[in-house]
Amino acid sequence: MLNQRNHSTRRRVIGAVMALGLVAGACSSSSDEESDDSVASEEPADDTTEEPADDTTDDTTDDTAADDTTDDTTATDDTTDDVEVVQSDGGRLQAVLDAGVLRCGGNETLPGFGIVDSDGNYSGFDIDYCRVVAAAVLGDAEAVEIVPLNADARFPSLQSGDVDVLIRNTTWTGSRDGEQGANFLFTTFYDGQGMMVPASSGFTTLEELADASICVLSGTTTELNLTTIFNARGIPFTPVVFADNTQLQPAYESGQCEAWTSDASQLAAFKSSIEGEGGEEQFIMAEVISKEPLGPVVVDGDTEWAQAVNWAVMATVQAWEFGLDSSNIASYDGDDPSILAFTGQAENPAAGLGLPDDFAVQVISQVGNYEEIYNEHIVPIGLSLEGSPNDLWTNGGLMYVPPFR
Repeated sequence: MLNQRNHSTRRRVIGAVMALGLVAGACSSSSDEESDDSVASEEPADDTTEEPADDTTDDTTDDTAADDTTDDTTATDDTTDDVEVVQSDGGRLQAVLDAGVLRCGGNETLPGFGIVDSDGNYSGFDIDYCRVVAAAVLGDAEAVEIVPLNADARFPSLQSGDVDVLIRNTTWTGSRDGEQGANFLFTTFYDGQGMMVPASSGFTTLEELADASICVLSGTTTELNLTTIFNARGIPFTPVVFADNTQLQPAYESGQCEAWTSDASQLAAFKSSIEGEGGEEQFIMAEVISKEPLGPVVVDGDTEWAQAVNWAVMATVQAWEFGLDSSNIASYDGDDPSILAFTGQAENPAAGLGLPDDFAVQVISQVGNYEEIYNEHIVPIGLSLEGSPNDLWTNGGLMYVPPFR
């Protein structure tokens, strides 16, 4: 028994010495990292337990955190605390509530989606979805500041925090989702890229545009798709690139370009505008050369804000499915438990979303359901809802949302 106890004692002593050695080594390693910031940043493999968490947080929350290299242990603890504080304070959601206004990045030159009149009033499908988010979060659809952005400025403005949400005919792609610090939400409009030419040209296919000059907006998936498709088919062309449609449209109408490529919805809008103002008759080719899912975008890293925006937007589709619109949602007195929950008259699914219980009522009564918004802004530019991909799923379309329960 004594030998066993002595053996046990020796093991405890050896263990204690080893532990002290590890602590000393860790302190030495920490001192080495503190003495050379460049080495710490260039050789993350030296600290595999702490650096990944720091890197992830630095990229998405606070650029200045990378300067806190004087104490690795403290920096890691501080970073974790910062994340917890942001989340408990509500992040972007709380910031919007505190400001009392939603800053929404939008368009001001696209009929049907985002346009501004001579008095500075904005209207359009995307503009109404800015109002949807404001109604859900703030209870006031008019508590919106539209920040007009051209295509090139969209993601920088989102990343910098100049806008709270981007709702501006922006296509969801893998590269954008992975590289732009952007979180793409529910698709509000399923689109595809097309080609428009003056009807008098007689062109009906892409191949007939060989050696043509084609108008396109810079910084868009449209520009990339144009190059990809035409090169793949061996069709020579000359791109004529513009920053926005206020420059592109007059150039096209004056003959600087023989064709105009954009989302089919945009082409329909400008065809209607050009012809409505007495311009030349336009022809939109039947071929659609890409998939262009459009919808709201928020910055990565704030789940609470993304959920609030997403469910506010999806409420317009669910209301449509329920048969609720701006004229009847506030007066619903039926006994359907799903609708009672949706309208905040029973246990409400919004409880964990950071939204008021009656957020859906505010959205639909102040702005309308999806069908109302579409009919008001998109049907007038010549795009029918019935039978389109944007029709309700029960009608054969793609508009389908998770259950509100």
